[in-house]
Amino acid sequence: MPADLAAPAPPEAGSARPPLSPNALRRLVRDLAERPERWLHRVRLSGEDRWYERLELAQDYEVWLISWLPGQSTGFHDHGGSRGAFTVALGELEELALAGPEHGLTVRRLTAGAERAFGPQYLHDVRNTSPGPAVTLHAYSPPLARMSRYELRAGGLVRMATEGPEQW
Repeated sequence: MPADLAAPAPPEAGSARPPLSPNALRRLVRDLAERPERWLHRVRLSGEDRWYERLELAQDYEVWLISWLPGQSTGFHDHGGSRGAFTVALGELEELALAGPEHGLTVRRLTAGAERAFGPQYLHDVRNTSPGPAVTLHAYSPPLARMSRYELRAGGLVRMATEGPEQW
């Protein structure tokens, strides 16, 4: 984990609810995935980059719909201190994550129905290495305020940029 990851700013008194747990976010995306009539008609495919649309925004969480064509990926990134979860609604993806210096790189194949939930310091790279498109649902709490992008080098991950919602 990079030492320079900044903790999210504390909420102002009375202005925000506590963040949802990773398991609560997992249930949220699972329940939504089981109701494709709420999101399937919104899916678009883009040959240039992953396509995404925010489906819900509440005070304490947000939900995103993302489509992936073969070869598209996020690159290594964090979630700016937010907790998160995602599920593969259609297709299959691959997730790369660093499990710490003693465990190295973990690669997971995620098929339709697979779910992942994570805490506020999680870094990963999600990619479509399959021959067909994929669709995922993602939830974050609190809503994303920033994300940092990283490059994997021999010595570990190096932060390359930090983005805010204006860059998404």
